[in-house]
Amino acid sequence: MPLSIRGAVLGLALLPFCVSVALAQEAAAPAKAGTEGARTYLPADFTRFAPNNALDMLEQVPGFVIRNAVQERGLGQATGNVLINGQRLSAKSQDVLGQLQRIPASNVVRIEIVDGATLDIPGLTGQVANVVTKAEGISGQWEWRPDWRKYYTSPQYTRGNVSVSGKAGGMDYTIGLTNNGNHSGAGGPTVIYNADGTVRENRVDEWTGEFDAPTLATQLAWTNADGDKGNFNGRYQRVFYDYDENGMRVGSGLPDRYRSVMSEEGGHNYELGGDYEFGFGPGRWKFIGLYRFTRDPISDTVIDDFLDDTTPTEASRFTRNGDEIERIARTEYRWKGWGGDLQVSGEYAFNSLDSTAELFFYDPVTGNYDPFLLPGGTATVQEDRYEVMTSYGRALSPTLQLQVNVGGEYSKLEQVGAGGMSRTFLRPKGLVSLAWKQSDTLDFNFKLERRVGQLNFYDFLASVNLNNDTQNAGNPDLVPPQTWELSVEANRKLGAWGNTTLRVYGQRIDDIVDTIPIGATGESPGNIDRATVYGFEWKGTLNLDQIGWKGAKVDATWQMEHSSVEDPLTFEKRPISNNLQSLAEIALRHDIANTNWAWGGAIDYSYYELDYRLTEVGRQWEGPIWANLFIENKDVFGMNVRFTASNLGDAMSMWDRTVYVDRRTGPIDFHEMRNRRIGPIYSITFSGTF
Repeated sequence: MPLSIRGAVLGLALLPFCVSVALAQEAAAPAKAGTEGARTYLPADFTRFAPNNALDMLEQVPGFVIRNAVQERGLGQATGNVLINGQRLSAKSQDVLGQLQRIPASNVVRIEIVDGATLDIPGLTGQVANVVTKAEGISGQWEWRPDWRKYYTSPQYTRGNVSVSGKAGGMDYTIGLTNNGNHSGAGGPTVIYNADGTVRENRVDEWTGEFDAPTLATQLAWTNADGDKGNFNGRYQRVFYDYDENGMRVGSGLPDRYRSVMSEEGGHNYELGGDYEFGFGPGRWKFIGLYRFTRDPISDTVIDDFLDDTTPTEASRFTRNGDEIERIARTEYRWKGWGGDLQVSGEYAFNSLDSTAELFFYDPVTGNYDPFLLPGGTATVQEDRYEVMTSYGRALSPTLQLQVNVGGEYSKLEQVGAGGMSRTFLRPKGLVSLAWKQSDTLDFNFKLERRVGQLNFYDFLASVNLNNDTQNAGNPDLVPPQTWELSVEANRKLGAWGNTTLRVYGQRIDDIVDTIPIGATGESPGNIDRATVYGFEWKGTLNLDQIGWKGAKVDATWQMEHSSVEDPLTFEKRPISNNLQSLAEIALRHDIANTNWAWGGAIDYSYYELDYRLTEVGRQWEGPIWANLFIENKDVFGMNVRFTASNLGDAMSMWDRTVYVDRRTGPIDFHEMRNRRIGPIYSITFSGTF
């Protein structure tokens, strides 16, 4: 595997850029007005796509890969690669893509693609999109996306969004209501094999899951005559999720039984955040504040009803109620000096989880669910973190830009209850990047970064998965992983042909989180000393107008990774659990000239590494090939209407796992092979503006 990836990286690096030299020489698109050094797209460049909002426009930028901000500890320095009006979003629960979805296309002035190292926002590297907007009067956009499936699920009617944007005095505002709901389901056989290959049990199950998360969000932006800027972000979300699975299990020498699985998840979350920036002395000073709360109750119940007259019903239930809080206070001061841009920042962040978990077993005599002690399931986990960073960026030459970020963080991690303890950490972090504009059609970005990862506080606590018959013992000794990453990104403009981007990267991760032994028989997420990851990500857009197919284009993405970590049980090298192995997608869109019609389709494939637990090894996934076709009309009584038929490649819901009697170093207990049908998925999207 390592050699094949190295060869693929080399071949991929050479092919698109060698081909692009010829294409760029054949047809070079004229530069457009905009920020100096930027590749700028105006609203007219997207007219043929009939975009409804800013996200629709950004998704059509040739060769650009949208990356959401990394969910770091606190806010930290900027991540991701999308800005709005030159500013990062001071929020955690709201991602920039959701914000773009709420901005009507009519409010977009232009989209600039620039190198992050040339901006005065520390942390940004590689290609960055700056979406420049301007609200005039009151405008809005809406979208309704119902879908239905042939098997196992009821139609989904509640998915869609609506937003209104406007300007009142010096205040720009956007208010939006979104529900990215989803109905899913699958059904089919599962076969349980004994270690010798004989069949132990046959199962036929069907499941359906219904998810809705209505979300109300608002953004307010204000700028006064002196250039002072203020922003406010608010968000409230309710969560509704119901999962039902029913099936029959038949095995030689075993009583036939009917199995039911019921899961519910609810709760709500909200976030309030804002920032204020003003001139002070020789520079600009910004203050940022954020408060976030999440309540996440879940309940899982599994019931086995035996069809004979002697075996009593068996059932169990797991419940968990968790409250998460995050508070952040951050300040940044930037100014011009030493021939470049400087910034000093400080941040305080507090995170806490207060969780209560209970396990119950059914008593067939009384008909009650009796509580059972779950050690380590109830506790409070909290962290206080302080960060100080200094950043400096400057042009070393007309074609070479340097950015250096240096600093560190101090944190205190505590667990109250369930064997908790208190620990403190002091860790350096930072980044060095170089942006090199080799020519008008080719630029490179080199980055070396050290970052500290975010822990999932639920990993500290014991939990049970009743459906899969697995349990995490909880681990109060968890520490955040730290990652060194070296990457090179190259962007080649192909003129009228399109654009292509290649990123090659390698990571060394210290204290990576994976499943480790806990005590003599337990297991839970924990830290392994070191892991490595390397791979590449390529995206290209090829406009087919140049070969006479007017209005047609192809977008392609290809990513491969190789990972390695020492298994904590066998001490042999293996991939990181569930890490990406390969991903590919190719999409065609044809906007038929001089009509309102468009059509197209896409094929995508993704494959992930095995999940390594101490008692089993397996892979649970859907695929391997997903395919869809769509047809679209951009003016149906003023609306855009698109019909999509998905899962034309007959992707399945699969699980292939080997379970051992004790741990993986011992004999095999059984092998499970699941292959459930998903079936075709049909959707219709209505969208418009007002």
